[in-house]
Amino acid sequence: MPASSLHTGQSRPASASRQLSRPLVAGIVTALVGFTSSFAVVLAGLRAVGATQEQAASGLLALTLTFGLGVLWLSWRSRLPVTLAWSTPGAALLAGTGVPDGGWPAAVGSFLIAGVLIALTGLIPALGKLMAKIPTALAQAMLAGVLLSLCLAPFKALGTAPQLVAPVILCWLVMMKLAPRWSVPAALLVALAVIGIYIVVNGVDIPVNRLLPELHWTTPAFTLSTVAGIALPLFIVTMASQNIPGVAVLKSFGYTVPWRQSMLVTGAGTALGSPFGGHAINLAALSAALAAGEEAGEDRGRRWIAAFTSGLAYLVLAAFSAALVTVVAAAPPGLLEAVAGLALLGTLASAIASALAIAEERMGASVTFLIAASGLSFAGIGAAFWALAAGILVRWVLKTREPQK
Repeated sequence: MPASSLHTGQSRPASASRQLSRPLVAGIVTALVGFTSSFAVVLAGLRAVGATQEQAASGLLALTLTFGLGVLWLSWRSRLPVTLAWSTPGAALLAGTGVPDGGWPAAVGSFLIAGVLIALTGLIPALGKLMAKIPTALAQAMLAGVLLSLCLAPFKALGTAPQLVAPVILCWLVMMKLAPRWSVPAALLVALAVIGIYIVVNGVDIPVNRLLPELHWTTPAFTLSTVAGIALPLFIVTMASQNIPGVAVLKSFGYTVPWRQSMLVTGAGTALGSPFGGHAINLAALSAALAAGEEAGEDRGRRWIAAFTSGLAYLVLAAFSAALVTVVAAAPPGLLEAVAGLALLGTLASAIASALAIAEERMGASVTFLIAASGLSFAGIGAAFWALAAGILVRWVLKTREPQK
């Protein structure tokens, strides 16, 4: 056999193995980055609206299971690198809302309504068109205002417990320079190390029975104030800051998202996970590029394998969710919020830039931002709703005055 033929015969299996290994590795990286970079935000949001430690752990587990299974279904059926995630902006919204009237069951009811609304956008095209009419500047300004208090947390904690928070911030800053994608996961590892030292030094007891994942049912309750103050803002933020950008990210790589199917899966997943504490799942935005880009292999037709692998990896990570929540619960005050704030700094910067990008929209966006950041609560309805309503009103008034000039 000629040497050239022998060489070709040996290189084919190696090339095929490399083509398969790249999407597999990309899928695992997608899951690790997606989970570790924002789970602290989810925990902070669920605890803020009244969840106990067990209920927050159940919510994290429900979210990871529902969108992990959703990724497996969508990527397998469509043969596209469609990835899902929990709504990080939605969790940040919850963190700034506080315990609603009706407590945790009312919050769960609002999660269920948000899921139904997401599913309806896939069934009713008119609802999607109505969502598109909400000015992007106002939606982003509302998100920025909600994020502000969380993003201030690392620096507030730095003043009260510098020996605990400074290593986390320093690690984040160094990794932002060297490997930005891994900055928050690396900061989380440092935070876990700090928590471990804190547990050993102070003799904190870790309940062994809370280390295994477990779902806790909460019967949803419904109140008008939570529908207006949580469900609608959660739906708007999830659509404007996750689903629509998720479509744009995949489109930039040449893929068309199966919109109807994706909304039905994420809406149904949100509704099914809500009684167990899951607030919302959606199309992935930032992490979507990891499974759809060149890192997932040169063959664009096989990149769906990266998304499918990420779904499997999420199911594995779900098994460790309870242990992670239990360890984090033993953390000194302010440390979890500091990690969550660092995870959201990039989102805050993007939201502010988008809110102020158009000069004609800046006044309405500024009012929206300030009211959302103020934490205003009126008639039992949180600031996010009033911020968006005030921004729309200011925008309408200023728009109607322009022709008279």
